[in-house]
Amino acid sequence: MPRRITDEEKVAIKLGNILSDLRVDLDLVGQYLARTCPTVVYNRLLTVTESATYEKEEKRYEYKY
Repeated sequence: MPRRITDEEKVAIKLGNILSDLRVDLDLVGQYLARTCPTVVYNRLLTVTESATYEKEEKRYEYKY
């Protein structure tokens, strides 16, 4: 039986697809996000980026002996 994809995985895949589109100016996306979304959205985005940074940079050294 195949593993079910969680809602969080679906969101991560969508974000990855959006961010990998080289036609999108990420600086402008950040500006519009700051202008149009409530502060809670910005804070949640920071949480996502901090988690991703930990997974990419810190966790890979976790099991070195």
